[in-house]
Order: sequence, then structure tokens, then C-alpha cells
Amino acid sequence: MPKLSVTSQKQSNPVERFIGNDARVLSTTVLAISNHIQCESYDVALPEDETREDKGTLYLYPIDDNKYCLELSYLQLDETSSANGMICTLRFLPAFFDQYPPETLAANQPFRFDQTTQIPFSICALTRSLIDKLQTETVSTPFIKSLDRSNTAMHLLRRALECITIPFEACQVPACRFLAYESEREKIQEARYIIEQSIDQPHTIRELARKVAMNECYLKKGFKTITGRTIHEYQQEFRIAKAKELLQHQGLSVTDVANTLGYSSISHFSTAFKRVTGLKPCELLK
Repeated sequence: MPKLSVTSQKQSNPVERFIGNDARVLSTTVLAISNHIQCESYDVALPEDETREDKGTLYLYPIDDNKYCLELSYLQLDETSSANGMICTLRFLPAFFDQYPPETLAANQPFRFDQTTQIPFSICALTRSLIDKLQTETVSTPFIKSLDRSNTAMHLLRRALECITIPFEACQVPACRFLAYESEREKIQEARYIIEQSIDQPHTIRELARKVAMNECYLKKGFKTITGRTIHEYQQEFRIAKAKELLQHQGLSVTDVANTLGYSSISHFSTAFKRVTGLKPCELLK
């Protein structure tokens, strides 16, 4: 098993790892919790030409046999501008997990891997309220505040584990075991990048598999496990999100948007748009 020191994790940049190095950190706030749980909050400026949404990611770093460092990162976009947002990062150090028997940890999917693991998950209403509570100042003694924040942090960890259990448990077949390897997960991310960069030319599964050098079956199962969507669903939703941006903010006509995104006809585009949004494209025109 590859060893990874806790010190190296402290030196890594959670913002760059989470959303890339194009984001600019405006301010950083360290929230005092305990010696076993660390928390930082970052106000960030994001590239305006990228489509983003609120999201969470769990990172698990095995540093020795039955020794783990786990990090939760959350991105919440500003309600008034998608170019600004807040990232909250929670880090659970190995001493935190020493409280639990190895067999108890192994009952949860992330702890079954013996390599660094990255798992995305959606942010629900409960998670949002817990993040807000974590960052809310309370009039209390430092110790009681630490107890309160520790309790909230553990609720967030529990919720994250609950969110990622469903897709992994639904794929209990040998083909999904490859996701334990970072190199294979990177192929899934590469496939997602290809989809996003060729929005006007949707790829077939065979084409994507050839481009990222992965078995088609593995690609389909791995993509669904990591993103929560099939390749077709992801392509469709990403194209529609871009269509909404072009209609609402760039003032393109329905015909121009359909052509820009590579739809074979306006009717095909309109049907796909309504299936995803429940609206006709013309209803978004300013």
C-alpha cells in the first residue's frame, strides 16, 4: 500500500485539488474545532466562462494499515453570481478514526480501498444547513463551541457517507473495482472533460472509450458511479445547461443555440430542452 504522510496533506492546497488552479482565493478563515478535526473556509472567485454547480467531494488518504486521513470539501456558489463562491473543507485526521475498530470502518465503502480515493456527491438541503451551522458564531465558551462544531462536523461526515453509499452499493460487480486506482478514475475524469470540451459534437460511448483507452463496459459503469449519471444523461444535461446560458445571458436565438450546440434540428433541440427543464427554449428568451 502506498504511504502518505499526514504532513504532506496539510501542505496540499484543497482549493486547487477541489476545483483546479484557476480559482482565486479572496480570503481564508480557520475554524477551531479540535485536535482531530480541522476546518477552513475560503471565499473564492471562479472563472466566469465555466458552468459550475454546488457540489461536494470526499477524499480518503490511507497513510498506513487501518490509518486514514479523510477530507470533505464543499463548494457553494454565491446566490447572486456564479463567479463567486465559498469552499468549506473539513479534515479528519488519523487520530479521529483510531476511535473505531477497523471492521467498523470497513463496513463503509471508502474505507475498503487501500489507495487514495476521490468520490463526488451532491449537496442536499441538510448538508447546506449543517455547513451554515458550522460557520455560525455562537455566544459560548471555547470548549462548548468546540463540542458543538465537532458534533456538526461528524453530522457532515455521516451525511457524506450516506450520499456516496447508494451509487457504490448499486455497482457491486468486479468491473467497478478498478475505481480503487487513481489512474483509472482519471480516465473517467478525462472522458467527462472531453464531453464538456466538445459540447457541439456528442460522442458515442465507443468513441469516448477509445479516446481514454478504457473498456466500454468499465467506462459506462465507472462514469455512472462517479458522476451519478449515465454518459448520455451527462452529455444531455451539460448541453442544456449551456443552452440556458446562451439563451438567457448571451441573447442568442433558439435557432442559433440549436446550431451552436450541434442539434440536428430546432425541434430536436426543443424536445431535448423541454425534457430536461420542463420549459420551451423560447420561454427563456429575454
